[in-house]
Amino acid sequence: MRGRSEGGKKKPVIVLVCVVFVYLLVGSSNHAIEYGRKLGFGTTSDNNNNDDNTKKDDTSSTSSFYVDDDANGFTPRSFPVCDDRHSELIPCLDRNLIYQMRLKLDLALMEHHERHCPPNCLIPPPPGYKVPIKWPKSRDEVWKVNIPHIHLAHEKPDQNWMVVKGDKINFPCGGTHFHYGADKYIASMANMLNFPNNVLNNGGRLRTFLDVGCGVASFGGYLLASDIITMSLAPNDEHQNQIQFALERGIPAYLGVLGTKRLPYPSRSFELAHCSRCRIDWLQRDGILLLELDRVLRPGGYFAYSSPEAYAQDEEDLRIWREMSALVERMCWTMAAKRNQTVIWQKPMTNDCYMEREPGTQPPLCNSDSDPDAEYGVNMEACITQYSDHDHKAKGSGLSPWPARLTSPPPRLVDFGYSTDMFEKDTETWKHRVDAYWDLLTPAIQSDSVRNIMDMKANMGSFAAALNDKDVWVMNVVPEDGPNTLKLIYDRGLMGAVHSWCEAFSTYPRTYDLLHAWDIISDIKKRGCSAEDFLLEMDRILRPSGFILIRDKQSVVDLMKKYLKALHWEAVDTKIQTKTRTMSYSLSRRSSG
Repeated sequence: MRGRSEGGKKKPVIVLVCVVFVYLLVGSSNHAIEYGRKLGFGTTSDNNNNDDNTKKDDTSSTSSFYVDDDANGFTPRSFPVCDDRHSELIPCLDRNLIYQMRLKLDLALMEHHERHCPPNCLIPPPPGYKVPIKWPKSRDEVWKVNIPHIHLAHEKPDQNWMVVKGDKINFPCGGTHFHYGADKYIASMANMLNFPNNVLNNGGRLRTFLDVGCGVASFGGYLLASDIITMSLAPNDEHQNQIQFALERGIPAYLGVLGTKRLPYPSRSFELAHCSRCRIDWLQRDGILLLELDRVLRPGGYFAYSSPEAYAQDEEDLRIWREMSALVERMCWTMAAKRNQTVIWQKPMTNDCYMEREPGTQPPLCNSDSDPDAEYGVNMEACITQYSDHDHKAKGSGLSPWPARLTSPPPRLVDFGYSTDMFEKDTETWKHRVDAYWDLLTPAIQSDSVRNIMDMKANMGSFAAALNDKDVWVMNVVPEDGPNTLKLIYDRGLMGAVHSWCEAFSTYPRTYDLLHAWDIISDIKKRGCSAEDFLLEMDRILRPSGFILIRDKQSVVDLMKKYLKALHWEAVDTKIQTKTRTMSYSLSRRSSG
């Protein structure tokens, strides 16, 4: 089934079991949640009087994972619990642990912000953690106790990124280059491009955006009203917890950096890339970072750049502007508009300009054997990605405007040998499954129970497409060892990333309300990776009182049930499906104490 639609040849009857688990933490009437004491973890608060220096290298408060033998093999007793100072641990992007590992990294190339993976453990929330504010109210305010970092409020008080008000942090939609609001800045960009009614989606033709160095993601948050979905990207750096703020607000975001590796997106994924004072040196290494944006932009895609170099008159800014203008001209980008602090360049629709360049012009064209869609752990290349002969002749992406593109067969289906019939059947199959999921979750789930959803094995994105009528967004994850169907997902106007589930995902703890795991645990076991580590990772990225949908073989679900007590999860319901019939039954909720 890996990477394939279910509309192909007949297959033998396989029993699939879908189980819903709730990650439940008991809280008081004001929604405060105590993670350790009430759930019997043995909190680390008892050790607060100890000398802090004696604990610096301790990752967890228990040293091992214990099991008891029973008649069925084993029963898990406990998982290692991280020290409470690791409540924001990102296992592959924790700079303190990276430094402790003594890796020799090139700071100038931002390698210290790339992925390096030390061990994992159960992550406790910070003291006083509250159930997050619900969307859409969360766009404008979050609980301060959930992300107790007010560095940006003090560092940039005149730029309206964020403002501390009592027990909340407010986001007045500002930014370094749009002090008067992201909404006005977005309308101004649409006006610069002469789009109808100053709406940046241009009648649905612009749908997927990439915001590099996104801050707290107000740009992406305010684009949602225009039916534009934005991958807000920023590293785990000294601008504390930008991506954690974005996800707490309910805005799509991902921890990443333009360093030495390609971004985890296939070629031609985005209609517009954006940099508003993103502090990136676009001229370094022969323009390799700008060429990486070129790789992920669609034919005719835009790069919106708001920075002093676009308008300042001092000699250094003028020098950078001249060199950058010359670089993008050699890349065959043209200036679509320039006003005040912002310039918008446009990528060519065809290969014509590339073919007309003088021999030896830099940057060079990529070799014909370079795969523009290979991205997971692949080094960036300082070269220009040409279009295929088909795309060159098509003079564009061939995509329908949004929302028609959500259900229209993507042109790149042919890359996988998929037929239109397979795509349509996959879309319909997942529509029925999502309806069944919601029936399974009722009454545990309410209309505003979930906002941030992750599909951990997204295939063609049909699970996310079936949720389009709900007020949610979906991070579609495509496993790196299967077909790279992520380009189909972006062609449908959805968001996602390529990832290996043998490692931790690039996000902060407690950032998703619902995880959908379809055959993932079976896949992990086949690869020889740790199913226990995967469960710890699910626990890490799931918000308290969040939901997990497991769709897998009976044996896998039986294994999962063994871990419920150790993980402090509860089973809500179970549905067994075969090719010929469906049967549902409920599992009793266990005590969370």
